[in-house]
Amino acid sequence: MYSNKQNIQQLLSLMLEHGVKHVVLSPGSRNAPLIHSLNQHPSFTCYTIVDERSASYFALGLILKLHQPVAICCTSGTALLNYSSATAEAFYQKLPLLVISADRPIHWIGQADGQTINQKNVLVNFVRKSITLPEIYNDDDKWLCNRLVNEGLLALTVGDIGPVHINIPLSEPLYEFTTEHLPVARKIEKVEGRKELPSSYLEAWGGFKKRMLVVGQHLPNEKFSAAIKALALRGDTVIIAEHTANLSSSSSVAYLEQILTSLTGDEESCFAPDLLLTVGGHIVSKKLKLFLRKNRPVAHWHVGTEVVDTFQSLTNLIDVDATSLVEAIASEELGDLTYNNVWNIRSKVIGTMAEEYLARASYSDLSVFNAIFKSMPSNISLHLGNSTPVRYAQQFVLPDNVRVFSNRGTSGIDGVVSTFAGYSVNTTELSVLLIGELSFLYDSNGLWNRYLSPNCRIVVINNAGGGIFRLIDGPSRSDALEEHIEYSHNQSVENIAKAFGVRYLSASSQDEVEMQVAKLFDCTLQQPTLLEIFTPSKVNAAIYKGYFEHLKTK
Repeated sequence: MYSNKQNIQQLLSLMLEHGVKHVVLSPGSRNAPLIHSLNQHPSFTCYTIVDERSASYFALGLILKLHQPVAICCTSGTALLNYSSATAEAFYQKLPLLVISADRPIHWIGQADGQTINQKNVLVNFVRKSITLPEIYNDDDKWLCNRLVNEGLLALTVGDIGPVHINIPLSEPLYEFTTEHLPVARKIEKVEGRKELPSSYLEAWGGFKKRMLVVGQHLPNEKFSAAIKALALRGDTVIIAEHTANLSSSSSVAYLEQILTSLTGDEESCFAPDLLLTVGGHIVSKKLKLFLRKNRPVAHWHVGTEVVDTFQSLTNLIDVDATSLVEAIASEELGDLTYNNVWNIRSKVIGTMAEEYLARASYSDLSVFNAIFKSMPSNISLHLGNSTPVRYAQQFVLPDNVRVFSNRGTSGIDGVVSTFAGYSVNTTELSVLLIGELSFLYDSNGLWNRYLSPNCRIVVINNAGGGIFRLIDGPSRSDALEEHIEYSHNQSVENIAKAFGVRYLSASSQDEVEMQVAKLFDCTLQQPTLLEIFTPSKVNAAIYKGYFEHLKTK
């Protein structure tokens, strides 16, 4: 039996019609009719996470794994506000997160009633659609509710997708479960035509000799990867892709950051493109951003419909399917190979120099990441924390078939563990999280759930503070660095891991790291496992900076 609330019935019926079948619930009273009804229907898969902030990031992990929309559902009051960070992340990554918030009746808003805030449009800056449903008392209310839910679910699932907020006021009594079946609700469908690249762009593409394709953050996609690989094999286009682009390492320039560091002022023009084509989302590399802003191309084409002018040179927005576009340009007449050769030659030189430095680098964050990547198996998912891990990882070549994820929409540290936990639900592959200790401590509630996979592997790099702040110039000039900016401390995460039933390992030297990493990556070990690696905070920055200084001496 389902709730007798007709707005709930319309919502659930249309969620099923629009393919929203996974829901992360957070316990509460005002949302109890929603929870009961979702739990009743066999087509919904429900998860329960008490902490709403963790729940919302857990849902993002499910979206990344399932490639399907996922809903989150909370009670009234400040519970909804805890969804804001993950909703913003979903907005900037364009992930289909459906936020459902139970609310008090409209006449009690602002009247000092318990657990009541103004929830209408509270997430409006970070959603594609914000809707408050009516309570249904007549046919017009029912028509309006149906139309609004359809509008929201279309924004969630069709076209330029992203998160949607549906706020649903519910009057008491709440616990009347008297409806035997969900109604058949009217579904509104939207069909979008497939846009093709105009022939004029293909002609213009052939007119440029120095062509660069930059692929930003992108979910794994076999067809897109195959198209990029075909373009790379031609050798007439420089392809730049960080690990978060989820492309084969052989398809793009290796040692990007290191190459850009090695360039002299006179060399920059040789490496700068005339035509820049960009696909996907965010780029981590500040060096690449500065390089392209300084050496602006003649033309910059971006695949998408929004003006995102990261490199300050945008000339054309191209509203086409990215895979079709890459396939089209890869089928054109072969272009000049000189530009790509310039990048490839430098990449080989820099690769040799990098290996020389790493072979003699003393124990530090850099040597630890080197050991991890050398031991990393193929065919895993790799999740990267947003401070030093995502930057250090970019210095090393990935094994084959490693899917890479990171909360780079907003680059926040507040939900990294929870997103990882959501992704790893029911997975048979190893799922590995590389994270700093401050990020881990901030979101340690991400381990507080029933769904941790036995194939979860977490590496916490504990450098006794926010090590990222020693890698950039500004904070190092401040007397407040240790106490207030990087937050120096002597905490270990051992007891937190054990409290949540996670096996704990630790390492404090290079030999111990190599030994414990081998244990961590043992796929026969069927237990969530955390390896905490302690590194010397005062040495890490010097070794990292020395690495890049070494590359300037080519």
